[in-house]
Amino acid sequence: MHNRGQVAQENVDKVNAIIEEYGYKRNILASNLALNKKFHFAVFLPQYENLEYWKSQIEGIEKAAIEFGKFGIVLDYFFYDFNTASFKEAVKKVLDFECDGLLFAPIFYEESVQFLKEYKRTNIPVVMIDSNIDSDTPHAYIGQDAFQSGYLAGRLISFAVKNERQVLIFKITREIESTSVYLQRIAGFHSFFKDQEHLKNFKFSEVTIKDSGIDQLNLEMFEGVNSVFVPNSRAYIVARFLEENHIKGIRIIGYDLLKENIEYLNKGVIDFLINQRPEEQGYMGIHYLYKKLVLQETVEDMHYIPLDVILKENYFPANRRGF
Repeated sequence: MHNRGQVAQENVDKVNAIIEEYGYKRNILASNLALNKKFHFAVFLPQYENLEYWKSQIEGIEKAAIEFGKFGIVLDYFFYDFNTASFKEAVKKVLDFECDGLLFAPIFYEESVQFLKEYKRTNIPVVMIDSNIDSDTPHAYIGQDAFQSGYLAGRLISFAVKNERQVLIFKITREIESTSVYLQRIAGFHSFFKDQEHLKNFKFSEVTIKDSGIDQLNLEMFEGVNSVFVPNSRAYIVARFLEENHIKGIRIIGYDLLKENIEYLNKGVIDFLINQRPEEQGYMGIHYLYKKLVLQETVEDMHYIPLDVILKENYFPANRRGF
């Protein structure tokens, strides 16, 4: 069975006949356990301290690490700050690190494409989470379809407003968020309205502020505005400004179940949140590598996370009475 030689061909034929008749398959998992084989997965992500979204990704990854650790899974972490210099320093370490699989969040688009080109020579399987970037390098992806999520946001806005149709796309962004995911959401948002012949009266404007400074907002930004689309997890910043200035009647749609977003969702200031399920992304990323490398199973390279639309009425931890 192991093709080690020193076995008469007649006996080889007999064994192969028995294997074919009974459909024998080698128990790969048992073999790995017997050999005490270790599988090292590199986890290459942004720093997660004080960032609720990325902390949730890590929680999912750690959950998978505990579950699959008994089968020889070992995780090695490589974190980078939200700047290209830190990312490039981390890239050097990842390129030099010998591992069996890589879990990667490609925040910086150009730099990530270049990294993947260099990493291709290792022939190590790569699975991306959060963002899926165009690359000639074979890889798997687990996360949302960014364009489709923006398209969904457009549909939700069209449901939320009637005759008043002034829409503000509010970009509260670091420089890095001019990357593909951010732009694909906005493109998908515009695409929805282009596809709807009966929605031609919608008018759009854009505002961009740097990082998370609420002091950069002013009342003029919201003059005549009936709805706001925030294409990332910072919808709470707009919601806080509107609440502090007693501005009502503006619909807000954003992303992610951050505590501050949930606070304003429950207050009715934020109307819709699209949940990206970050913990599930992290877990599924490790699970993909486990199935592909440890179990040697065929795994689908694209796994799109469902687009969950969260309102205060269906966010279960909120306003639960009698339980």
